[in-house]
Amino acid sequence: MIPDLSHDRIDRLRDAFRAARYDADGVVELLGPEAHLALGRGEPVPALRATTDAGPLGTLVRLFLLGQAEPQVDVEAELAPLAMADALAAGIDVADGDRVRAGHDVRPHGADDQSWWVVSDLDSDLRGGRPVEPDHVLGVGHASLSLVRATSRRPVGSVLDLGTGCGVQALHASTHAQRVTATDVSKRALALAEATFRLNEVDVDLAEGEWFEPVRGRRFDMVVCNPPFVVGPPRTDFTYRDSGLAGDDASALVVRQLPSFLNEGGTGQLLASWVHREGEDWEDRVTRWLPPGAGVDAWFVQRDVADPALYVGTWLRDAGYDLRSPEGVRKAGEWLDWFEANGVVGIGFGFVTLRRTDAAHGEVVCEDLRHAFDDPLGPESDQWLRRVDWLRENGSDEALLAARLVTADSTVLEQVSGPGDEGWRPLVHRLHRTDGPGWQHEVDELGVRLLAGCRGALPLGELLELLAMGFGEDADELTRAAVPVVRELVRHGMVVPAEWEGGAR
Repeated sequence: MIPDLSHDRIDRLRDAFRAARYDADGVVELLGPEAHLALGRGEPVPALRATTDAGPLGTLVRLFLLGQAEPQVDVEAELAPLAMADALAAGIDVADGDRVRAGHDVRPHGADDQSWWVVSDLDSDLRGGRPVEPDHVLGVGHASLSLVRATSRRPVGSVLDLGTGCGVQALHASTHAQRVTATDVSKRALALAEATFRLNEVDVDLAEGEWFEPVRGRRFDMVVCNPPFVVGPPRTDFTYRDSGLAGDDASALVVRQLPSFLNEGGTGQLLASWVHREGEDWEDRVTRWLPPGAGVDAWFVQRDVADPALYVGTWLRDAGYDLRSPEGVRKAGEWLDWFEANGVVGIGFGFVTLRRTDAAHGEVVCEDLRHAFDDPLGPESDQWLRRVDWLRENGSDEALLAARLVTADSTVLEQVSGPGDEGWRPLVHRLHRTDGPGWQHEVDELGVRLLAGCRGALPLGELLELLAMGFGEDADELTRAAVPVVRELVRHGMVVPAEWEGGAR
C-alpha cells in the first residue's frame, strides 16, 4: 500500500519537528555522546534514560528512534500543527490502544553542517522482530552511508540517483549539484523519497521505472547508485536488495550501462558485489563488465570478501528472519545450494568509480583495500582521476623522467631491521600513506634514497643518474627498474608532480 503522505501533511510535520528541535543536533544534544553511540549500536536503554522528562523532543525520540508506544495525547501535542487524524491516515503513526507507535521510520540525518529528515519503513527491530515486507524501503544504513563517504562532492550541473530508495544519496547530491534526478522501480520507495524531499524542501525530479529506462536518452554529469546488489538466485524477495537477476548480474548491468548516461568527463559511483569462483580472478571478472570499446576510466575497489555462509546469514538476519525457524532454515538452504551449484566460494563487495573519457584507452585499475582506514574515498576518487589524467599525459618513460616530482607530505617511511653480525641489518623499507586509503609500498634502499631526493628541484631522470653514479649502479638498469615503481607511487598519491600546489595530491 502506498502511504498518503500529502504535501500539506508533510509541511505540517516539518513545522512540528522544527518546533521540538527534532533534528540531528537536537537529538545529539539531548542524548549526549555516550547514549547516542549506544543507540547506534542497537542499545536503547541509555537513550531511554536520557529522554525521561525531556519534553516534546524526548517524546519524538522515543516514538521514532526507539520504537516506543507513547500516549496519544502527548504525541498529538508534539506533532501539532499536524492533527493526529492526519498522522494516522498518512501512516506516520499507528494506533496502539490509547497510545500510538511510529508507522514509519522518520529520523534526522546529519552531515557536515546539513541536517535532514529521512522517511523510510521500520526495520525488523522496530517491527518487534517480524520480517520486513517485500516492498520494504530501507532507511539510512551502513551501505548507503558507505556510498555517501565514497562519492565525490565536486560541484556539478546534474546528478542521477539511480534506485533512490528513501532518497539518501539524492539529499547529499543536492549539496553540490544544480539539478538532481532520482529514479526507482518501487512505487512505495518513490512515495517515501518524495516525502523525504518535501520534508527537507529539496527539489528533486522523480521518475519511476527499471534501471536506466526512465532516463533513456539523457546524460548527466554524475550518476550515483546503490543498486540491489545482493548476490544469489534470480528472484526478488525484497526490492531493496534483490534485482531478480542471477548472481552479480545486477552490478554488472549498472557498470555496463552507466557510462552511456554520462556527459563527457562525467563520473559514476556505485556500490557493487561480485562473486569469487575457484580459479577465477575477481579482477578479470569485473573488468569484463565494462562496455567493449567504450572510453571509460574505471577504479574497482574491493573492501571485503564474505564467506557464503556468513553472507547468507547476514542478509537473512537483516530482513528479520530467525535463522533457526523453519522459514529461515529453508531460505538459507536454498541460497547456499545455489552458491554451491554455481561454484561460488566468496562474495566480494566494494566501490566502483567510472568516468567517461575521450582518451584512446581508458585506465582500468582493480585494487584490494580490505585493510582498515578512516578517510572517506570520495575525495580520493577525485584525486585518483586527477592522477590518471596526469599519468595519461606524462606517463611515458620519457615524460616521466623529465618530470619534477615531490614526495607527498603524507608519505612516511617505516624501516624494519633485524640483528646482524655488525649490528642491526635493514630487512624492510615500507612506505605508508597516512591519509586516504592508507596505501603501502615496499621499496629497496635505492628507492628510499630516490624518494628522499624527490623535492622538485631536479627531473626524475637526473636523480636516477646521480643515484646510479653514487652507488655504482648501471644507470639504464636502475631507470628501467625505477620507472614502473614511480608510476605506481604517483597513481597512489605518494609521489606527486611538483607543480601541484606545493605537492598537494
